[in-house]
Amino acid sequence: MSALRFPTGAGRPEITALLLCIVAGAVCAWAHTPIPWMLGPLFVMALAKWRGLEVDAPRGFREGGQLVIGTALGLYFTPDMLRLVAHFLPWMVASGFFAIAIAFACASVLTRLAVPLKLDATTAFFACVPGGASEMANLAARHDGRQDLVAVAQSLRILIIVAAIPFAYSYSGIHGADAYAPGAKLVELGGLVQLLALTLASAWVAQRVGVPNGFVLGPLFATIVLTGSGALWSAVPAWLINFGQLMIGCSLGARFEQDFFRSAPRFLWAAGVSTVLALLLSSAFAIGMGWVAGIHWSTAILALAPGGMPEMSITAKVLQLGVPIVVAFHVTRMAILVTISGPVYRLLLKGRR
Repeated sequence: MSALRFPTGAGRPEITALLLCIVAGAVCAWAHTPIPWMLGPLFVMALAKWRGLEVDAPRGFREGGQLVIGTALGLYFTPDMLRLVAHFLPWMVASGFFAIAIAFACASVLTRLAVPLKLDATTAFFACVPGGASEMANLAARHDGRQDLVAVAQSLRILIIVAAIPFAYSYSGIHGADAYAPGAKLVELGGLVQLLALTLASAWVAQRVGVPNGFVLGPLFATIVLTGSGALWSAVPAWLINFGQLMIGCSLGARFEQDFFRSAPRFLWAAGVSTVLALLLSSAFAIGMGWVAGIHWSTAILALAPGGMPEMSITAKVLQLGVPIVVAFHVTRMAILVTISGPVYRLLLKGRR
């Protein structure tokens, strides 16, 4: 559990970052912007980094935020919701493999747009696979690709998707098209303490055994088992969910160091274009899939969006759009992509390096 320990003497950059994020979240909430407690901290941190201010996310913030959000999301998986999610399992698997096809298309575009960099097929492919950012960067390094460029492209992808979809949905009036409620609706202090203790232990175990995004998937699966069995210990209070969003937004924004915006501007532009293409392709597939499978198109787009699982699930929760469906699609896709991206590369692209 060491990843969740905060330094005994928090430095000024961490304290400054925390204060900035709280103010940004509060201002965005007052202004009724979408997902205020995640997007406010994300953008204020990215802006502060760009301007060269000495700010940094406190140690363990991302893991702590993931734990809170994973716990809150798992409360939606009541027995009825588990049966509903199981009904869509074939579509979840299909969407995971379609994500690989999108990665090939976007990698081709990225390579063409970044011609001056002479981008190799390995780097382009792993830069466009919408799996976990750290997992894709590690896979690129393992196959002699540019780990730094993959990390840049993956971070930019999450930033663009996390910003674009909530704003597009909110200002289009899309909200609660097929809302689902969590099983536990009341906060019980004793039950909440037990719940957080359980999810903290599950996060530690998941991290120890190497589960990707273990601090969100461990608590998520533990809470799903609990809720699916009918044990409703407690709801997660709204203020804690907001703080979990703040922790994730702060940590995401802290990735954008000052030299991020200066390094390889042509690559940043090309990666941005390929991300928009991925969003358009996934949205088109999602709308068609939703029409056939009986999933509202707004939920389907979120479920297949090439953003991060915690961020897209938070969006679904705040906008009340099919949370268990969105979560299940993203978890399935992540499992497929982390498992098969390496073998697919070796089978189809290794000779083109």
